[in-house]
Amino acid sequence: MGGSDRAGQAAMLKNATLIAGPTASGKSAYALDLAQQTGGVVVNADSMQVYSVLSVVTARPQAEDMAAAPHHLYGHVHPSAPYSTGAWLRDVASLERSGVLAGKPAIFVGGTGLYFRALTEGLAPMPEIPDPVRKAWRKRLEMEGAETLHRLLTERDPQSASRIEPADGQRIVRALEVSETSGETIGAWQARKGQPLVDVASARQTVLEPNRSVLHNRIALRFEKMIGAGALQEVRALLSLGLPPSMPAMKAIGVRELGSYLAGELELSLAVEQAVAATRQYAKRQSTWFRHQLGERWERVKV
Repeated sequence: MGGSDRAGQAAMLKNATLIAGPTASGKSAYALDLAQQTGGVVVNADSMQVYSVLSVVTARPQAEDMAAAPHHLYGHVHPSAPYSTGAWLRDVASLERSGVLAGKPAIFVGGTGLYFRALTEGLAPMPEIPDPVRKAWRKRLEMEGAETLHRLLTERDPQSASRIEPADGQRIVRALEVSETSGETIGAWQARKGQPLVDVASARQTVLEPNRSVLHNRIALRFEKMIGAGALQEVRALLSLGLPPSMPAMKAIGVRELGSYLAGELELSLAVEQAVAATRQYAKRQSTWFRHQLGERWERVKV
């Protein structure tokens, strides 16, 4: 059995700090400052910052920041590897079991709401998917496309298909591989309770809420700096791997836009403009999610 069963073997973390917020809201600096004050350990809770190759593009903390306090689960996953919320939760559990967090405040920081939900509520156990099954479905996704597989899912598991967008290839494939492996629908697995890794009663939960116009300016300035810091080289390196467009790392904001520039399809200024617009839209979606999905225990901090 996979999923949170394994994560549940780790001890529940007491007195953890959870810092959520939209991209470019200053979360990483906020977490670093707290870590230096308390001797804490910073743990990444952003689904794009887990990937190697994409350091600048995903705005991972810089080397000097990571040297100033312990940082974990940054850049540890190759873009070609499948990675999920369950995999991340197991990685957090492994950190706890390794003793890295022993006697030190754990500071989780990022913009992925599902990671925080998994920490505080647990995840339903999921079956281990054999590699041949996983590879076969991902190959079909690449060859046939998401909409074709969505129609297949509608036949096999109409309830799950009704909750998944026809273009969401990763979730469609996940539902199909779970069904094939276990003989049960993914909805049946999700209905089972998981074990949280964080003791909510002792945790401090914070959502950063930046002023919209300030955030928009930060996003534009940050992306301009990314170009000078090597974003184009990172995108070129990622594209050279020949990964399917459906892989999560390929969906990092900036990859498509800068890839179009590298292919001679866009002027650099227009590629940057489109990436900035996409980042602003993403930040808006994050803020909306945090506003509606995180409960009353979360402290709202204006920044």
